[in-house]
Amino acid sequence: TKPTPEEVRGWAQSFDKLMKSPAGRNVFREFLRTEYSEENMLFWLACEELKTECNKHTIDEKARMIYEDYISILSPKEVSLDSRVREVINHKMQEPSSHTFDDAQLQIYTLMHRDSYPRFLNSAIYKSLLQSVSRSSSES
Repeated sequence: TKPTPEEVRGWAQSFDKLMKSPAGRNVFREFLRTEYSEENMLFWLACEELKTECNKHTIDEKARMIYEDYISILSPKEVSLDSRVREVINHKMQEPSSHTFDDAQLQIYTLMHRDSYPRFLNSAIYKSLLQSVSRSSSES
């Protein structure tokens, strides 16, 4: 569904608003792809999905996949985490839970907020979307 002009303008007011909006996450992810940092959003989304899981077996499987895809130093989609957070995750992976990656997820969220979000707001992707939704709302 197409976001409303108010929604798109709201994304410029707060990173939380952007991340809470499915349309906002999609547009931001598209932007991250142009910066070769889409793995940050993919990791964040994978963590969000893991938190909804209750089945112990499924949690173990998803946690291993997240670890292999985003945390392992051999991963092509490795996210940038500090050594303290990596150590915590390595320890927690012995008994994974739906919150194994909370520290890492917060670190990546903060990184996207501080680093990519300001560039997103100045990007052609965001500006042209803002123009197109503003135009279509003034036409209706």
